[in-house]
Amino acid sequence: MKFKIFTKKIAAAITGATVAATLAMPVQPAEAFLSEAINIGATIASASAQRKALKKEIDRLSNTEEGRQSLYQLFREKQGVNTNSGYNSRLNTLMKNLTDAVAKVDPTVRDKPYLYFVSADESINAACALGRIMLVNAGTFANMPNDDEIAAIVGHEMGHGQSNHAAKSVMKNLDKQTMAQIGVTAAGAGGNLAGIAANLAGNIALQQSIAHGSRKFETEADNLAFDYILHTQYNPGACAAVMQRFVDLMGDKEKQRSNGLSSLLNPSDHPDSDKRRDNYLKKLYAYSGNKVSEKDGAITINKKHFIIVAPANSMSGPERACFVLGNLATAFHRGQDKKAATVQNGTVMLGNQPIITPAEGDEDAQTIADRLNSIK
Repeated sequence: MKFKIFTKKIAAAITGATVAATLAMPVQPAEAFLSEAINIGATIASASAQRKALKKEIDRLSNTEEGRQSLYQLFREKQGVNTNSGYNSRLNTLMKNLTDAVAKVDPTVRDKPYLYFVSADESINAACALGRIMLVNAGTFANMPNDDEIAAIVGHEMGHGQSNHAAKSVMKNLDKQTMAQIGVTAAGAGGNLAGIAANLAGNIALQQSIAHGSRKFETEADNLAFDYILHTQYNPGACAAVMQRFVDLMGDKEKQRSNGLSSLLNPSDHPDSDKRRDNYLKKLYAYSGNKVSEKDGAITINKKHFIIVAPANSMSGPERACFVLGNLATAFHRGQDKKAATVQNGTVMLGNQPIITPAEGDEDAQTIADRLNSIK
């Protein structure tokens, strides 16, 4: 998932903070590192030999603990590390919860645990690269409204990790990005081919960590993220809410064209945010037993109007509605719709499932509960 980085100027105009919408890292292009491999002393015989050597090094970085640790240190050096105890504690909790969830879908996550850290970057961003190296930018914790949405972002990246998308993408791009430019001679990095390969593979991994290379990969990671979230206590509506948040940041199509935000927020290798949101909304509809749906902040139950959700807590009405929809889908999926809707301490409950705590602009809790009882 590429949450492309806004420049400070653009971000200030949009949100007053460095915020972005589809996850990519501002890293030095891989070509800039090629100079480190040019002055060595040994000439690589052929493109096939180059590719074979680099493939071997990528495998080392991806699948050996020594290689993973070296790549982990490279990321930390290039991106910087944020030591905020609150952010790091939250990331520890997120990774534990999500790893437990992933294990229920794909037990191989236990064989190669993720290495992760909070990066110093203050934009909204996360990445999963070779070797299941995970980073989440400090700006993600500072600017996202809750850990449910951060869990959706990290779950998406774990979808890439479990599917080995970074390694597949790096191999796909080796010929295009490096084969025409390496193959002369070199010296540095220990004066050997493995050193060249390690340097290139590491830095290509850094560049390609989010740009996993195809819409197919992105859709696959989206779908896996939803499956993972269903095995956690996080709201399954958070996946759609993240995409709705990016739609809100982008504004209308004409504004996108005039200010260039479309190319920033929806890179060509990613499906549009609104399409990704709609994919998640369809999943919530199916999860509810085809009972609940949402459009533009308006929620229906059994095709009858239920509520229009007001904006609150830095979220638009449609973004917040995704959370209400997630609560409703969970209630229907677990059979709580067979119980009465009630109001407890200001929160509308359906059985034992919280649905919504009305904010300013919403109808009062009792009105909402009464309508829920009449249409569920």
